[in-house]
Amino acid sequence: MKVLIVCTNHEAYPTKTTKTGVWLSELTHFYDVMAKRRIIMDFVSPKGGNVPIDERSLDFKDECNARYWEDPVFRNKLEHSLTPSQIHPADYRLIYFAGGHGAMWDFPENQELIQITKSIYERNGMVSAVSHGVSGLMNVKLSDGSYLIQDKYLTGYSNMEETLMSFVSEVPFYLEDKLKERGAHFTKTMIPFMEFIEMDERLITGQNPGSAKKIASKALEELFEK
Repeated sequence: MKVLIVCTNHEAYPTKTTKTGVWLSELTHFYDVMAKRRIIMDFVSPKGGNVPIDERSLDFKDECNARYWEDPVFRNKLEHSLTPSQIHPADYRLIYFAGGHGAMWDFPENQELIQITKSIYERNGMVSAVSHGVSGLMNVKLSDGSYLIQDKYLTGYSNMEETLMSFVSEVPFYLEDKLKERGAHFTKTMIPFMEFIEMDERLITGQNPGSAKKIASKALEELFEK
């Protein structure tokens, strides 16, 4: 069984000088749970090659971040991610979209990633995403023409969290609003930034960085213990 992890290549904000990219713990926490079960993981990004890391997420007090940052195998995957054209969807049982603000720019409209997601889901695979990574699911249409997330219960980075982080002026859209426009049932915690996941059949989503580990655990439970 293989797992496909999708990361952003986008690192620039419209006006802020800090760099965005993938949020490191959304990657390391998920990766760690999978690695402990010896799951094979491939990294893919819209353009392939190097995956930028959001500067604000380089928290090395987080033991998991620190460990993988020093791990040559992990770093090599980050620096040499695959392109979507190199991916054979039939090889994967699970796809996971890691977040970080960068994802909002290069996930939603990427037709190759949309097709990969559709293919994995329609072959009875699982689709998962965390925080801003959920933006990668917005435009995925199934063979019957319906949106994957239509009428599904899901979560993602909330309007409140975006407001509290003072990034409202920078983002291209509010994720929560877009997901609702697509007919999704958006759920969230009362208290921002608390771990929270939502599951609807073969779709598992997490609200914020603190939810990545739980998504991985839940996905493994579904794939192996049912």
